[in-house]
Amino acid sequence: MISSCLIPYIQSLSSFGTTVNRLSNWKNSLESLDSHDQEVLLGTSLSKLFTKLPLWISHPSNIGGFYGVLCSIALILPYRFANDEYSGWLGDWGLHCCLLIVACFFLGFCSTIIVSISKRFPTAPPRSILYPMPFLGLALLTIDRTQILDISAIICWTLLLLPGPLYVHLSWAPRWRLLCMIEDGKNPFESKEIEEKKHYEFEDYSPKEDLEIMSVVEDFESE
Repeated sequence: MISSCLIPYIQSLSSFGTTVNRLSNWKNSLESLDSHDQEVLLGTSLSKLFTKLPLWISHPSNIGGFYGVLCSIALILPYRFANDEYSGWLGDWGLHCCLLIVACFFLGFCSTIIVSISKRFPTAPPRSILYPMPFLGLALLTIDRTQILDISAIICWTLLLLPGPLYVHLSWAPRWRLLCMIEDGKNPFESKEIEEKKHYEFEDYSPKEDLEIMSVVEDFESE
C-alpha cells in the first residue's frame, strides 16, 4: 500500500527532472549563439519575461488572450461607475470582455500563421507610440461611458485593442517561431548565416583579381 502511494510521487519527480533537463538544454542552445542572435531571440524585458514560460503557454494566441484579460480587468471601473444600476453593468462588461479576449486570441493565432508563412524575423515595435495607446483608449472610453463627452467608440476600442496584437505580430510571434525551431534542434539563423557568407565572399572578390585574370587572357591571346 505504501509503495502504491509512492509511485505517483516518484513519477512526478521524474517528470520534474525531465523538465529541468529540457530547460538546461534550452539554455545551452542559447549560450551557443552569439550575442546578436541571443538579442534577437530574447528581445527586451517584456519578451524576456515570456521566454521564461513553456512554449505551449507562451503561444502568440495565449499572449494575445492575456492582453485581452488585462484590458478586461481595467474596464471594470468605467463600466461599473458609468451605470446607475448595480446589476446592469455586469452583463454588459462580461459580454464586451469576452469579445475582447476572443478577438485578441484570434489575432494572435492569425499572426502565428502569417509569420510561419512569411518566415519573418522579429522587429522592435514603436514603443513610444504603442505603450501609451491602451491608457489613452481607456481614458477616452471612460469619458465616453460617463457621458462627459461624446467620443466615437471605434476610436476608443481601436486604441485599447491594437497595442497587444500589434506587439504580438511584430515582435513575439516571429520570436516564438525561432524559439520553437531551437526547441526542435534546428538553427533558425542558418539561412541568414549562408546569406552573410555569400555576401562576405562577394566582398572578398576584389577588382585586383579581376584585372589579373584579364591580363592573363590578353597575354594568352597575344601569343
